[in-house]
Amino acid sequence: MSQVTSFTERTKASLREQLLDAATDLLPARGYAGLRMADVAARVGVSRQTVYNEFGGKAALVQAVALRTMAEFAEGIQRRLDAAADVLTGVHDATVFTIEHARRNRLVAAALGTEAGEDLLPYLTTRGEPILRAAGEVAVAYLRERLPGLSDPDFVAETQIRLTLSYLVLPTHTAQEAAEGVRAVLAALIHSSTTE
Repeated sequence: MSQVTSFTERTKASLREQLLDAATDLLPARGYAGLRMADVAARVGVSRQTVYNEFGGKAALVQAVALRTMAEFAEGIQRRLDAAADVLTGVHDATVFTIEHARRNRLVAAALGTEAGEDLLPYLTTRGEPILRAAGEVAVAYLRERLPGLSDPDFVAETQIRLTLSYLVLPTHTAQEAAEGVRAVLAALIHSSTTE
């Protein structure tokens, strides 16, 4: 019985990933408004109802795509934080990775710079609370582990995330310049809020 359950669970997970892949491929060119559940279903070779059964609706599907994309970012960020010799180097390297990866990621690049993808931007900003929360958890855990004397790691992490996001949304600097700015702000915050 457990083999059947395991096979069923694997099949369901595989279908979900295929649907997320299809939506991820379609979203950059079509944006939220142009994404049709029927097109996602056709890409995978299932019925439109199957997509609705799996996600409930288009908003939930796009949110799932955004969260999966965030998980990819979080993994890369975590690797850079773990490899850094100190916190500020970790912040710098994670910021560079985030900005460079965002510029290469078709979905994020579309949200930030194409007319079709313009309606995806709220998933990074005003409707991006799940993404901000996930990023915050990574940053807070890192700060608490590396700087146990930091009086308000939540505020420092939120500042880091919001500042990095501002560089993404309005890309007026190179990734290196943005990372230097984030590192400078965090250095001041960490210095002023580290307990002696």
